[in-house]
Amino acid sequence: MLKTLKLLAILEGISYLLLIGICMPLKYWFNTPEPTHPVGLAHGVLFVLYCVFVVLVGSKYKWSMWKTFLALIASLLPFGTFVADKKLFNNPAEAK
Repeated sequence: MLKTLKLLAILEGISYLLLIGICMPLKYWFNTPEPTHPVGLAHGVLFVLYCVFVVLVGSKYKWSMWKTFLALIASLLPFGTFVADKKLFNNPAEAK
């Protein structure tokens, strides 16, 4: 379950960066909105899955409310899920 969360963190972070770094500038600066819908849809699904898995993994491994809160906030910040993957999800005792 932790491995799935780590994978979701990476995928959600990539989709977020694609959305704000490539698709939004294409849409608003170059009047090319076509890539925004599929990337935005993928990001939305990955965002929800990431949040659900943070709560599930947090309850399974008895994370503190603070650690769970930080993991959820990480999904709102660019590069946040990459940092969460390295700082919050790498406890060897939890890698079962």
